[in-house]
Amino acid sequence: MNIISYNLNGLRSALSKGLADWVQMAQPDVLCVQEIKAGREPLDVSALTALGYHAYLHPAQKPGYSGVAIFSKEKPLAVTEGCGQDLYDIEGRVLRLDFAHCSVLNTYMPSGTSGPERQAFKVEWLHFFRRYVQALRAAGGPPLVIAGDFNCCQTEVDLHNPKANQKSPGFTPEERQWFREFLADGFTDSFRHLHPETPHRYSWWTYRAGARARNVGWRLDHLLVDNRLVPHIRHADLLHDVVHSDHCPAQVELTF
Repeated sequence: MNIISYNLNGLRSALSKGLADWVQMAQPDVLCVQEIKAGREPLDVSALTALGYHAYLHPAQKPGYSGVAIFSKEKPLAVTEGCGQDLYDIEGRVLRLDFAHCSVLNTYMPSGTSGPERQAFKVEWLHFFRRYVQALRAAGGPPLVIAGDFNCCQTEVDLHNPKANQKSPGFTPEERQWFREFLADGFTDSFRHLHPETPHRYSWWTYRAGARARNVGWRLDHLLVDNRLVPHIRHADLLHDVVHSDHCPAQVELTF
């Protein structure tokens, strides 16, 4: 199972930049996308469904904001839209598809960069999300693969300038502590599992000052797998050369 997570910074924008052609070439079995930014009119995903994908969208209520979607070659056994909390569901933060061997949960986490109020909202979300995932696992079902833009880095190797960003949203001590505790609940970062100390591997670059060309970035996009799935990891990577957004795709391949 080839699973790709990609923050598109606007689905319409990415499609206009050749996203469907790239998907046809990359052939993900499951494509999780974030920041679909639906407008008042329904998003046209026919370019992807024409490739044989089943489309599941969970847009935010606010036009041009947030939202997640999953495109799957295989029809899932079940689809769960949202996390059951209106505070987060109106922002289109969570979408889950259940398959025989795993459950793929796609999330777009708040960034917290617009000010202290949103950073506080983000921290509340992080603790809610951890409890939500703990409850999912306690309820049984297939092991989870959690895909998405977490808007968090784990360690100093995950961003270009960690010393200057110790208190920046995405790398605050509280967020790093949360990430350590979340992984300790029974998850493995698939990329770091295969590339434990590899530096300068990022998934997001600001559009300012030629940051992408200079590789001044952050690794915000993750594919976390239930520890039971670790023996099934065949490949994991960040696809730096794929450019439809200010992010690049993250990928994990699992064998069953």
